[in-house]
Amino acid sequence: MPTHLRLHWSTLGEPTHGLEHAWAGTWEVTTDRSATPSLPPGDTDLWVINADASEPSPALVRAVAEVGAMPILLLRSKALPLETLAAWGPLGSVRWGVLFGDPPQAGLRPLAARVAPLSASQALGLGLVGFSVAMQEVLGKARAAAATRATVLLMGESGTGKEVIARAIHRLSSDANQPFVPVHCGAIPENLIESELFGYNKGAFTDARKDTPGKFREAHGGTIFLDEVSTMPLGVQVRLLRVLQEREVQPLGGGAAIKVDVRVVTATNVDLWKRVQDGTFREDLFYRLDVVPIQLPPLRARKEEVPFLAQHFLNRKAREHGLYPKALHPSVDSLLMALPWPGNVRQLENAIERAIVLSSQRSVLTREDFTFLTERVPNGAAIMAALPPVTEMPTVLQAASVPMALPPEGLDLNQVVSEVEKKLMLQSLQITRGNKKRAAELLGLKRTTFLEKMKRLELEDSVEEEEG
Repeated sequence: MPTHLRLHWSTLGEPTHGLEHAWAGTWEVTTDRSATPSLPPGDTDLWVINADASEPSPALVRAVAEVGAMPILLLRSKALPLETLAAWGPLGSVRWGVLFGDPPQAGLRPLAARVAPLSASQALGLGLVGFSVAMQEVLGKARAAAATRATVLLMGESGTGKEVIARAIHRLSSDANQPFVPVHCGAIPENLIESELFGYNKGAFTDARKDTPGKFREAHGGTIFLDEVSTMPLGVQVRLLRVLQEREVQPLGGGAAIKVDVRVVTATNVDLWKRVQDGTFREDLFYRLDVVPIQLPPLRARKEEVPFLAQHFLNRKAREHGLYPKALHPSVDSLLMALPWPGNVRQLENAIERAIVLSSQRSVLTREDFTFLTERVPNGAAIMAALPPVTEMPTVLQAASVPMALPPEGLDLNQVVSEVEKKLMLQSLQITRGNKKRAAELLGLKRTTFLEKMKRLELEDSVEEEEG
C-alpha cells in the first residue's frame, strides 16, 4: 500500500536524468516516457509534464482538458521565454517549474500530509477541488464520518460548498445507492415545515387529501441533509430532537410512530452556539447535531485552489452552455488569487460563467474578462495596480511570422499560405481540445477537408479524438 502521494511524470520523450528515483522518497512516482502523453492513473495527485517544446501538441491539450482540475506542473530545463509562455498559455491554469534535483514542493500539494484523505481525482469525482491543507482536513473528516452513521454538522460561510460536502459524505458511505434528500429549511414556510419533514395522514388538515410520507421517510436507508438548520422554529426543533433520539417520526394527524433509518447531515452559516445562548435554538438539540462538526474554510483561506477551481468551472460551464472549450490566460491566476471572494466558491463559479458567456467566440479568457470583480471591492483599484504586467498573446499572423508587405527579393507564396494554415489549424485544435470535427467547424471547413489538410501539413497524431 503506497505511503506517499502519487506523482505521474509524462516526459514526452525527454531524458529524466534519474530524477524519478530521487523523488521516490517523497512521492509514489510513475513515469510515462512516450512522446505522446497518456492520461495519468485515476489515483494521481500531481501530474508533471515536460514543457521544453515551443508549444503544446494537440494531443497534450486534449489530455490536460480531460483531467479537469487535477494539479499539473509543467517542467522546463531552463527559464521560460515570453513567446513560449504565450504559446503554452491556451493550455489553461497550470503551474510552472524549472527542472532540478529536488522533488516538487508544497503549493500544489502539502507534503506534510503523507496520505491524502482523498486523492485529487477522487475529490474531483465528488465535485470537489480539495488539495489545500484546509480542505484536506475537511475531506479527512468527511471520509471518517462517511464510514459511520454519525450525525454531521457542517459550518461555514454561504457559498463554501456545504451541500457538496454533504453529498460527498453520502457518496463515500456504504449507503451511496440509497436516497440523498436535501431540505433547505429556510425556504420552507414555518407553517409547512413540520408536514414537509415528518409527513402527514389524510385529513390531518384542510388540504391533506392523501397520506404523505415526508422527507425523513423519503430518505429512509440513506441521508437527509438539513440546510440552514438554524432557521428551524422551536416547535419543529422539539420534533427533530425526538427523531434523533428515537429514530422514528410521528406524522401529523396521529397514528403510530414510524421507524426510520437515516443519516442526518445538517448545515449552518451562523454560529449555532450563539443561537443557543440567545434562546432561538435548543441546547439539547445542538448537542445532538454537534456529533461530528466540520468547519468549511472560506475561499480566501485556500487561495492556492482558486486557479484549479476556475479551470474546473471553466470546463463545466462551457459544456453546460454548449460552447467550445476555453482556456484561462496565465495572467488571470494572479487576479483571481488576489480577490477576497466574499461569496466564496459560489461567487467564483458565477464569475467564470459570466466571463464565458460574455466572451463570445474568443478561445482564451483574459484579465479584462474579470475586471468586473474589482468594482465592488473597496480596494479594487489597488489590487489591479499591484498585479504583475500581462504578457499579451500573439495574434496568429504574428505567430506565423507572415510578412505584411512583399519583400524586394519576393517570397514563396505556397509556403507562407501553408504556415498560416498550419497555425490556424493548430489553434483550432487547441480551442476544441483536439476535437477535429469542432475544429473544422471553427474554420468553416468540412471534416474531410480538415483531415486532408492535416495530413498534407503533417499535423496528424496517433491519439484517438473524442467526437462528443
